[in-house]
Amino acid sequence: MTLLQKITKPILAPFWWQDFLTALPRIICGFLLASSFGADKFGLPWSPADKNLGLFEVAFWFPNDVAQYGGIFKVFPAFFARMGGFSEAVGGIFLVLGFQTRIASFLIMGTMLVSIFLQQWSQGMWMMLPAMGFLWVAMYSLISGSGRFGIDYLISKNTKNEK
Repeated sequence: MTLLQKITKPILAPFWWQDFLTALPRIICGFLLASSFGADKFGLPWSPADKNLGLFEVAFWFPNDVAQYGGIFKVFPAFFARMGGFSEAVGGIFLVLGFQTRIASFLIMGTMLVSIFLQQWSQGMWMMLPAMGFLWVAMYSLISGSGRFGIDYLISKNTKNEK
């Protein structure tokens, strides 16, 4: 079994309804990331028209915000802005679909940790809650994968049948 196959294969709960209940937060958070949080910063076909973003384009203001975090973020603000927007927008789509769930979750976790500690920390706990919620769902998805309700399950099921 290759490393990518190991990363893709989800952990299954004993009953389908348990996988369904644990898939709901992954799907809802992925939808929110892709449709709102990420789409406001990173150009997707459904990004709001008033944001004036082309496909996969980063919002003009986002690299400046990222540069304010200091350190390496100040040295490469455009790169980290693009990575943050990508992880929220495309990572959110991947969470909804349950496709490469662990990889998407890892990227989202990194983005949410940066958001919590470098952006929202000084604004108090209430402002950190959305990023913390996405972080918890990403942590769970990193461990369990997509469960039965995702493309990862279909891929790992087909890989097992081919042998």
